[in-house]
Amino acid sequence: MLLGKLYYTWRRYFQWIFHRSIKYASGFKETPLPYLIASHSTPLYRRLRNVDMWLQQNKVTNLKLASVKIHGLILKPGETFSLWRLVGKPSKAKGFKKGMVLTNGSFCPGVGGGLCQLSNLIYWMAIHTPLTVTERWRHTHDVFPDSNRTQPFGSGATVVYNYIDLQIRNNTSQNYQLLLWISDSELRGEWRSEQLLTQKYEVYESDHLITHEWWGGYIRHNAIRRKVLDAVNKQIGDEFITENHAIMMYEPMLPSVGKTI
Repeated sequence: MLLGKLYYTWRRYFQWIFHRSIKYASGFKETPLPYLIASHSTPLYRRLRNVDMWLQQNKVTNLKLASVKIHGLILKPGETFSLWRLVGKPSKAKGFKKGMVLTNGSFCPGVGGGLCQLSNLIYWMAIHTPLTVTERWRHTHDVFPDSNRTQPFGSGATVVYNYIDLQIRNNTSQNYQLLLWISDSELRGEWRSEQLLTQKYEVYESDHLITHEWWGGYIRHNAIRRKVLDAVNKQIGDEFITENHAIMMYEPMLPSVGKTI
């Protein structure tokens, strides 16, 4: 695993430097572009089973440090957004702290932990725009139940420096701008553009299924799709976005009637 990690890490560095067919976005603008295309916010603190709050407090520090590196980015036509190319390697020397890191169906403290919340937010907003997601990775395990879930299962994007990245390409003819900031209780973001869109998107889940596998556990499956709507909310398309398959780390079946919980 160590040799594999080294290989893919250095392959990514090589891609960033020598891959001439990909032009990475690097320009910024403080003034927001005039038209809001997509926005979203997620809470900074959640009550998660067996997760100490200090991990979430450190996560907020990590989110602040990473968001500053991205806020105001201008994604020009033909350019690609790379989260890790902009944020860089999270390290103690840069002020990053130990936050919660999900790995192999469990979690542990790790420097820079919690930045998946940032990639999740950016990805969720991006699939509500005409931008094209060119690299996105899903979690291999479903760690927490759906309590208070507001988005479909599998609609996020995990990241691990630097070989598991989130990359988004602007194949349109207009500049797009990514804004990120943190309030007292939420991580907030916007994709903005120079022109108002004539269509909008409604993301939804389909083909949800939980299968009981031969080895005794459960795997959760679904597809993420989006409806394309015109200016008067008439559906003009239905597009496939991605599919998800994840090993469930909790018991998905409800207890029988009368059983003590």
